[in-house]
Amino acid sequence: MLARVRPLRGAGLVAVLLVLASCRTIYPDLDQRVTQGPTAAELWTLRMMEQARREPSFEEKRAFESEIDDRIGRYLRENPDAANALNVSTFRFLKQVTVGMEKGQVEILLGAPTTTTRDAAQMQSLSRHYWPEIRGKADEAWSYPLGWVIYFSDSKVVDITQYFPRT
Repeated sequence: MLARVRPLRGAGLVAVLLVLASCRTIYPDLDQRVTQGPTAAELWTLRMMEQARREPSFEEKRAFESEIDDRIGRYLRENPDAANALNVSTFRFLKQVTVGMEKGQVEILLGAPTTTTRDAAQMQSLSRHYWPEIRGKADEAWSYPLGWVIYFSDSKVVDITQYFPRT
């Protein structure tokens, strides 16, 4: 009888290890290079949940939407060239960071970055295996929650990456 139990324990251990390994395969790390980054609502909601330890209320969401619409309107009035840019609908209506946006637009949508760097070695570390495509194009990087990194050349977004390890 003991002989039968031991192989089952071994088989159970193997099954558990296979399930854990498949979870890592099914839910791999999120590692992407994109032309459209996070939305204002996504990062605002995350920050609100971290601060208040709950989802924002309907009133808080409406206040946020009103405030960001006011800031976007003010920016577009003060920067008429931006009002005629190709990405104005993404900025104004989707409220999503895209390649080609100005730093001021990114700040309006996402707020202050978690970290900033102009150091090439740090940017290489942030961009991971995308560095060959980003090197030479970017002179500054801003990090945000959920692994988002926005790369700038002068004052324009030139690339966006996200690395978010699954746990």
